[in-house]
Amino acid sequence: MQSLNDRFDPRLPADTLGIVTLAEKQQRMIDDLAVIEDVQERLAVVVDRARTRPPLPAAERTEANRVKGCVSLAWVVGETRGGLCHFRFDADSPLVRGLLALLCDLYGEAAPADIVATEPALLEQLGLTRSLSPTRLNGLRSVRAKIRDFAAAATA
Repeated sequence: MQSLNDRFDPRLPADTLGIVTLAEKQQRMIDDLAVIEDVQERLAVVVDRARTRPPLPAAERTEANRVKGCVSLAWVVGETRGGLCHFRFDADSPLVRGLLALLCDLYGEAAPADIVATEPALLEQLGLTRSLSPTRLNGLRSVRAKIRDFAAAATA
């Protein structure tokens, strides 16, 4: 039987998945995680997926890349290639690292204008926000703002 992680890798290029828009990519991510009925198990899968991702090099763990407003130490690095945004991340907390992976996978390989216009509805629709403390939610808003600001600057 194919595991959820084997079935869907949001880091694959959108055209590989037959996905055209960021909204469709987000819906696919929601559909794939929604098969896990228990919200805590969903969150565990999100955290587990992030464990396989490489850490940021020390040279990229700079104040400029740090997510301000996040209680944990967290960094997001954005770059554009071929007109699309790509994100790398790291955090000192496994939970925060998992949430960063989810958002960076959602917005990775997307056009800057789409990133600016698309809110991360998957967090609410999957019930993940109900399991987070107010400080974690504030940190997530800061991550979203950092990703949005990078994308907005890339469109300028």
